[in-house]
Amino acid sequence: MREDRQRLDKWLWFARFAKTRTLAAKLVASGFVRVNGQRTDSAAKAVAVGDVVTIALARATLVVRVEGLGARRGPAPEARQLYADLNGDNATLVSDGDKG
Repeated sequence: MREDRQRLDKWLWFARFAKTRTLAAKLVASGFVRVNGQRTDSAAKAVAVGDVVTIALARATLVVRVEGLGARRGPAPEARQLYADLNGDNATLVSDGDKG
């Protein structure tokens, strides 16, 4: 694989979205992960800086942009540098103007 890309399951593990790499691969294989809006079931899918990854977890859907490729599974502050959260605080279904 090219140096500017990393396997999706490995990146999810490095970024701490899964406790193990095996669980990251199962999350991808089960269809709960999208890369740039396209559903993927291949844990070997390559991700690069700038890609948008959507992860459907049990109680939340996370949308993040890849900001870096990890070299190891480090502590949480190091893992947070690998992505930018795109969910934002304005992810409500009802706007404030609709309150009445």
